[in-house]
Amino acid sequence: MSKLVTIFGGSGFVGRYIARRMAKEGWRVRVAVRNVNEAMFVRPYGVVGQVEPVFCNIRDDASVAAVMDGADAVVNCVGVLDEVGKNTFDAVQAEGAERIARIAASMAVPRMVHISAIGADPDAASEYARTKAAGEAGVLQHMPDAVILRPSIIFGPEDQFFNRFAGMTRLGPVLPVVGADTRFQPVYVDDVAAAAAKAVQGHAEAGVYELGGPDVMTFRALMQLMLQIVRRKRLILNMPFWIARIMAAVFGVVRALSLGIVKGPVTKDQVLNLAVDNVVADDAKGLDALGISPTAMEAVLPDYLWRFRPSGQYDAIKESAKNLKA
Repeated sequence: MSKLVTIFGGSGFVGRYIARRMAKEGWRVRVAVRNVNEAMFVRPYGVVGQVEPVFCNIRDDASVAAVMDGADAVVNCVGVLDEVGKNTFDAVQAEGAERIARIAASMAVPRMVHISAIGADPDAASEYARTKAAGEAGVLQHMPDAVILRPSIIFGPEDQFFNRFAGMTRLGPVLPVVGADTRFQPVYVDDVAAAAAKAVQGHAEAGVYELGGPDVMTFRALMQLMLQIVRRKRLILNMPFWIARIMAAVFGVVRALSLGIVKGPVTKDQVLNLAVDNVVADDAKGLDALGISPTAMEAVLPDYLWRFRPSGQYDAIKESAKNLKA
């Protein structure tokens, strides 16, 4: 019988790519999610019955243990960019990660891969970064041979970065950003999935890997690249951090009073995160240590950002038509 991998958050942005790769490698894939009905799209990644979404609440020991039964490997892709209800940074990224590793160790699961993030630091100003570090520590406490992957900003068709800002270009002539000079090293989602798949199959040494693409660019430069691809001209307005903090605080109050119905464009914790460069450290193991060549943004972004162009899929045709002679 083929081996089984349980992927927590396997229907999410990164998880679905890992699930697809593991199915192609012939593994049975158990996709552990909160909402099974919204994860049914993963089933065609393999033959009938090969990829199955199952319910799991990572805040509950019994639920985590049930979906890990019989697994040869486990991958944790669960994380949050914003706290909602009981899914706080600590509950998901620290306690949840530790719970998965603790139960995996108790059930003698041979391998674990944990998706963290560049910037994970117990002394960080951002709670997001601190809980990412706590999650890593919890994983290594119980699964010392685990592989931890720390990606920079991840791009791909379903991303919440380029898609979000490209969508904002439709709203007006100004594109506001916080931390325009902060540096990022965007990495393609399927490169992250390839790294995870290698680790699941035992083709990666235990330890921490920082994953970044071939280009290091400021937030402003990334927005300029995006604007070129969507063929729009917008003024990139850098919002000072002190103004962003005030705005985040105001929206935080509004959100609390509206019981979460009204959400602001940025949270206080996100502002703190945007003040720190998000690039691979000089001495870190990266994609090259895994034998993976990073994919350039220019090779992928046009494939899914075309829909934000003024004329969408017809934009290129209209440009060609202008060159036709009467």
